Amino acid sequence: MSGRAHEAGAIHGDFGHRGPAWLRTPIDVNALMQPLWPQTVHKGADGVLQIGGLSVTELAQRFGTPAYLFDEEDFRARCRAFKAAFGDAEVYYAGKAFLCKAVVRILSEEGLSLDVCSGGELATALAAGMDPARIGFHGNNKSMRELTEAVDRGVGRIIVDSFDEIDRLSSLKKPVKVMIRVTVGVEAHTHEFIATAHEDQKFGFALAGGSAFEAARRILAEGVLDLRGFHSHIGSQIFDASGFEVSARRVLALQKRVLDELGVELPELDLGGGFGIAYTSQDDPSEASDLADRMAKIVADECAALQLNLPHLSVEPGRAIVGPSTFTLYEVGTVKPLDGLRTYVSVDGGMSDNIRTALYDASYSATLASRRSQAEPILARVVGKHCESGDVVVKDEFLPADIKTGDLLAVPGTGAYCRSMASNYNHVPRPPVVAVRDGQARVIVRRETEEDLLALDMG
Repeated sequence: MSGRAHEAGAIHGDFGHRGPAWLRTPIDVNALMQPLWPQTVHKGADGVLQIGGLSVTELAQRFGTPAYLFDEEDFRARCRAFKAAFGDAEVYYAGKAFLCKAVVRILSEEGLSLDVCSGGELATALAAGMDPARIGFHGNNKSMRELTEAVDRGVGRIIVDSFDEIDRLSSLKKPVKVMIRVTVGVEAHTHEFIATAHEDQKFGFALAGGSAFEAARRILAEGVLDLRGFHSHIGSQIFDASGFEVSARRVLALQKRVLDELGVELPELDLGGGFGIAYTSQDDPSEASDLADRMAKIVADECAALQLNLPHLSVEPGRAIVGPSTFTLYEVGTVKPLDGLRTYVSVDGGMSDNIRTALYDASYSATLASRRSQAEPILARVVGKHCESGDVVVKDEFLPADIKTGDLLAVPGTGAYCRSMASNYNHVPRPPVVAVRDGQARVIVRRETEEDLLALDMG
């Protein structure tokens, strides 16, 4: 649901049961709900959206639409905020949210480490010059080739996810630093597909069944791998910190058991990421400093109670850094009013550049970005150009009644997972990522072409 709809007093629910009251609610279709947008974004008096000192109308002319517009200053500021908030703790940017060589270079410059979860992400990090010692390697089914490459290149740590992986790594006969991913049985309040700490899923070693302790026992007994500690990740788009509290207590209790029964005090603890961001005004994310304070207190209190030394803490924000830094710019193609329901506004992208609405029932907002309107608001659904009825970008949003072909629409909060999960469905080329900073714009991931698609088709 849209930020402005919520701001006007609407409650989350079925638009069909609201009736005419929705249309009588005073809504400013030209307003920008600033917390949803990157730091340098604002609207001019003419209603045209600006980012990094450039107008989106100019950017659309130069780079076309759809396009992901990346506010580099916003991204850097969020990197710095997490780095400063967590102090001595290690901040690993979760590369799966969005990764390219330019992002890797910025991470290096801002002093963050990097978490990757595939050979391709590792290759991108190394190609951009990231220090391998600052890379962590995740994944539930890393191949022998990927593991060998990671070890040979000196990756700083590998988060092991199965007994098979322990065997594969041990067979290399090198003292690789590893952490054990623990499934702690905490249900994150999120979509089933992005809640990762309950037992009935593919990730990690279960705490409840004893396999997490057995993994530690086996690694320590074999004496090949360098076990640094435990890793817990409870899900994504999380706003309730209580899940992190429960996770920390359970993992630290496991570390205490390893000390008591195996005689080894593990020096590190990773509490993962999954920190939520604001997609609509219903979302109330925490500041990095608040997250850091709460997590540090949880760990300190529990270690004191268990008589453990404080482990070196690490976290893995991805969405919380890159998600708000980017918005997607579209051009309106067709407008189709449905009497008594809503108006369908079709744009030149869709589920190939943002699958999250269809996959996770995710909510987004949108704003008219190319002009100011004096028209009354109408209830609209922003949809894509693909041959799917589920090709929805924004489920419900108030847009001006004079929305028309050629207008530009901007959808905020698309920095995380949209480009990473983009596809060529219906043979639609993927959009570019354009970084904007201080009045300058540069393409950091170029737009695909039909020639790119045909180059892979061997006939």
